[in-house]
Amino acid sequence: MPVVFRFFSRFPLWLLHALGFVLGWVAFAASGIYRRRFLANAALAGYSFAQVRAAVGHAGRMVAELPRLWLGAPVPVRVVNEPCVEAAWEAGRGIIFLTPHLGCFEMSAQAVAQRWSQQRGPITVLYRPARQAWLAKVMETARNRPGMQAVPTTLAGVRQMIKALRRGEAVGLLPDQVPPEGLGMWSPVFGKDAYTMTLAARLALQTGATVLLVRCERESAGRGFVMYAEPLPQPLSTDLETAVRQINEAMEHVIRQCPGQYLWGYGRYKQPRADGPATEGNA
Repeated sequence: MPVVFRFFSRFPLWLLHALGFVLGWVAFAASGIYRRRFLANAALAGYSFAQVRAAVGHAGRMVAELPRLWLGAPVPVRVVNEPCVEAAWEAGRGIIFLTPHLGCFEMSAQAVAQRWSQQRGPITVLYRPARQAWLAKVMETARNRPGMQAVPTTLAGVRQMIKALRRGEAVGLLPDQVPPEGLGMWSPVFGKDAYTMTLAARLALQTGATVLLVRCERESAGRGFVMYAEPLPQPLSTDLETAVRQINEAMEHVIRQCPGQYLWGYGRYKQPRADGPATEGNA
């Protein structure tokens, strides 16, 4: 499989996105479970299938573009609202970049690394190691690139994120990822309770870091990506439960800005796994 990844990493982005578009629709047609979850999640947010059908193809593009993003030559990405990010750096308390499963969230961290790592230090990103040994090795190699440091979902990984923030550096998280049982709390997302990580809120409350919302959208015809950045609508509450709810509301806000690139088929409302590593606790 690593050979296959390297083979596809040489493909131009437009071709990978074309292949991914087909892959997305094949998966949507072939899997009734995935299709029903996609439609149900979109309906909860108030969208008809016609309004979010583009997300079917974008889910496939997300998979097809990974070899290029992990192992291939750099792809074009531009940042919108750089002054917002610069102001966060000037605050001197580190930055927590939060993005949902929307667009090319892999590229969000790469964009930050390309633009700011030389002046501000690397961005530390949290990831869940793959169960397959070959894929875990590819992920570790690909994500530990210049300007980026990937840390696993373990207590040691969380400690590394805290240290990075205390050095005034940046970290990146997907707060809409369902954490293992015991490491989150139930909080509403589009009006329905979803098991939600508390790590993002804990990091912000413990370190005083600035929280920024980002989304990285795909441009048409494989022309590259655009990363948008903005501050939280309001400061986080010092109450953990309230802060977690605020972050969920912020993710809803980001998703509504580009619903056609959100992973509506993601199991956001699933029951948490019972065998996860202890990553939060007293973090």
